[in-house]
Amino acid sequence: MKTDYSPALTRLLTILPLSVASIFAAEFRLAAPVCDHMVLQREKTVPIWGFGDSGETVTVSFGEQTKSASVDSTGKWLVKLDPLAASAESRKMVIAAKSAARSIEVNDVLVGEVWLGSGQSNMAMTVSSSANFEQEKNSADLPLIRHFRDSSGPGTSPQTETKGKWEVSSTQSVGGFSATLYFFGREIQRELGVPVGLINTSVGGTPIESWIAAKTQAEDPKLKDAHSADIANYTAFNPEKAMADYEKALEQWKKADAEAKTSGAKPPRKPTDPVQNRKSKGGPGELFNGKVAPLVPYAVRGMLWYQGEANASVQKAPLYVHQLSALVTDWRKLWNEELPFAWVQLPNYKSTEGWPLMRESMMKTLALPKTGMAITLDIGDAEDIHPKNKQDVGKRLSLWALGTVYGKKVAATSGPLPSGHKIQGNEISVSFNHADGGLKAAAGELKGFQIAGADQTWKPARARVSGNSVVVGNPEITAPVAVRYAWSDLPDGNLRNGAGLPATSFRTDEWPVPALTK
Repeated sequence: MKTDYSPALTRLLTILPLSVASIFAAEFRLAAPVCDHMVLQREKTVPIWGFGDSGETVTVSFGEQTKSASVDSTGKWLVKLDPLAASAESRKMVIAAKSAARSIEVNDVLVGEVWLGSGQSNMAMTVSSSANFEQEKNSADLPLIRHFRDSSGPGTSPQTETKGKWEVSSTQSVGGFSATLYFFGREIQRELGVPVGLINTSVGGTPIESWIAAKTQAEDPKLKDAHSADIANYTAFNPEKAMADYEKALEQWKKADAEAKTSGAKPPRKPTDPVQNRKSKGGPGELFNGKVAPLVPYAVRGMLWYQGEANASVQKAPLYVHQLSALVTDWRKLWNEELPFAWVQLPNYKSTEGWPLMRESMMKTLALPKTGMAITLDIGDAEDIHPKNKQDVGKRLSLWALGTVYGKKVAATSGPLPSGHKIQGNEISVSFNHADGGLKAAAGELKGFQIAGADQTWKPARARVSGNSVVVGNPEITAPVAVRYAWSDLPDGNLRNGAGLPATSFRTDEWPVPALTK
């Protein structure tokens, strides 16, 4: 952002008489996402906004358009540019207050496709932490890909301003980009041939409750009880006790870490400072307040979500279908558009938690229109909750976007999803959507299926492909009732479609899952 005044002058203006300071429109500024290197969404109305003195007239000039608006009584102004064609030409936008002695220039502005990504640590995880970083870095001089990282914190009420800046993809900058967003953006940029902007608003270790407006949770009959409990737990936090417990845990960790280094064992995970953790995450709805609300109404094509680990307990996971549905619906209302929305299903990982139940909740949320899900059961890491293969995560999200949002011909937009089942004698036939290119086993015979009768005793099942269905049975079960596939935290299922994309874990029953409550 270019201005014709210095920081020192700005400070000086704050102590000058109002009549003099107003000449220079000291309060005239832009919203954080409106800055150098930004990417504007093509083929949609483009809001440009900022802040200033009430009643002031603001003019925005870009390309052949010049639009004006007045600063409202809250100090906010909003100008809407008419839809723009995609353009890789680096252009300048000029924003001026009518009576100001200066204007603001926003340089190197492109027009293309913009996607917003959010979630916890696996969305926040950077390219520098992903697989093959040196190789990826060396091929990252891609000036048509830009990344905006929202660096604000939580808020106790919906905020109007945030922090962050756009960066151009290069060997120097790409290491700090969200890996999932970058690899997604790289794929769609290659296929569409237009600039791509990626807005990253994510915080590690955060539950979905932090990202849904508190009002929405309090008024939703399916969420209000859990929300009340979350509020009670949050307000009951005792920082003195929490820090005392942390100091004890830290001392134990230091000893265990030293022993692990001596023996060559895997070091234990370092305890997290509870006060700092609370400060970065906020309470229920507070990341929505601080890191989502201020980004409205930046024009985007769609949204991507990578979260769930923090909600993957046996107790919490069944509620997640309602929470994720509320988040998608609420964010769409904010942007006043039924935006395409996709998420990453939890991968294979060695856990004693309710990961299959969480995957089930994510699958059920696909009942919402214009949604998609990247199935990652084959690319996780049994020992690491942060798998490094973000390339395939981004690729799978891009297949969904290219095929459904952009109407491109792709091998498949999803891995196989169950669409129904029939009991046929002593076997059960499960049909699938997204069997593009035919169902098959990744290697050897199909595995990962279980079958049970009315006694709810699960036994390994033999499975065979029959068209777009899989027929499952076990000679010991003559009256089967239900089927499960890949139903564990670390499954070994190998069902794929012709594009090589894995099938989701699923079950046809709704029985209790005692094995996961240990």
